[in-house]
Amino acid sequence: MARLSIRTADLHASPVREMLSVSQRPGMISFAGGLPSPDSFAGLELPPPPGELLQYGPTEGEPELRAKIAEQLAGLGIDSAPDRVLILSGSQQGIDLVGKLVVDAGSGVAVESPAYLAALQVFRFFGARFEILDRANPGAGWAQAAPALAYVTPTFQNPTGGCWSADERRALAQACDAHDVILFEDDPYRDLVYEPCERRPVCAQVKTASWVYQGSFSKTVAPGLRLGFLTASEDIFPLLVRLKQAADLHTNRLSQWMVLQYLNDPDRDARMARIAALYRGKRDVFAQALERHLGGLATWSTPPGGLFFWVTLNGAVSPEALLKRALERGVLFTPGSHFLAQGGACQALRLNFSLAAPEAAERGLAILGELLREEAGG
Repeated sequence: MARLSIRTADLHASPVREMLSVSQRPGMISFAGGLPSPDSFAGLELPPPPGELLQYGPTEGEPELRAKIAEQLAGLGIDSAPDRVLILSGSQQGIDLVGKLVVDAGSGVAVESPAYLAALQVFRFFGARFEILDRANPGAGWAQAAPALAYVTPTFQNPTGGCWSADERRALAQACDAHDVILFEDDPYRDLVYEPCERRPVCAQVKTASWVYQGSFSKTVAPGLRLGFLTASEDIFPLLVRLKQAADLHTNRLSQWMVLQYLNDPDRDARMARIAALYRGKRDVFAQALERHLGGLATWSTPPGGLFFWVTLNGAVSPEALLKRALERGVLFTPGSHFLAQGGACQALRLNFSLAAPEAAERGLAILGELLREEAGG
């Protein structure tokens, strides 16, 4: 084989992307990926796009779209301006850019446990040394050896669906300021809110530390457009732009134009309310089915937002072994071990409730319940 970089030793396939391939099998009931419901996709009647969008565009993104996003960020209390908004080819690109900017072999990266597995995949590839972030005391141990980066999804966290309190958010901002740790806040689910919950960005409370805040339109417009955005503190934003230039020159201009039409739509707020109502209903139906089929076999909390239930199995059942048997019955889910930065066993499953139709979710959870009862009886 040709001589490759030493980083490829940590180049592994994404478990979720591989599972998405499995989910395409006819009849498969998938709780595995974070796929939005097709019923939520934006259905705007759009005019023909301007012809100039077929030409190369600016790396940072279309000026009108950047201005609109900056306006919304200001409403969240985030110190940003149109010239500090970078349009991304999906928020996964933002994770890659920050990894390239910050992480060397052995760099400390503080993450939640569990944490978003695709972010773990990127940081691990660049050689990160993970440490687990304690939400109750986020700066614990940082006086002796502070990490280079703290990566968090505090609002409707992936995979747990949990939401950080105001005190926890404030404590993390203060810890990053005190120890000069770069804060990377990933916030793709903030608009999918079903119950009252603290959602003020942590980045809005940082005073001196460097920071990156990013969001996505995959969950609120359509994932096929592959459009996200980030903003960052003044010191590191120009460096992220240069890394973007080296990656793909600029993001798809037609997708940017389509998202701008959505953001300018007078019906946008009403549409978001309809999407929240759609998902709240799907969540509640899923919770009822969980109780019917997994009651007494597992524990969980109903998430106040986002797309996932984090279900912890009772006893010593292996989620990986359960997955193997479930696949034979046409049911797919993600074992919780994939979300652990430091590895090890995990008794939890991440179950997505947004994609499957109610009758399919009922059938799939019934199968999981049957398999778990067989395990308990055996």
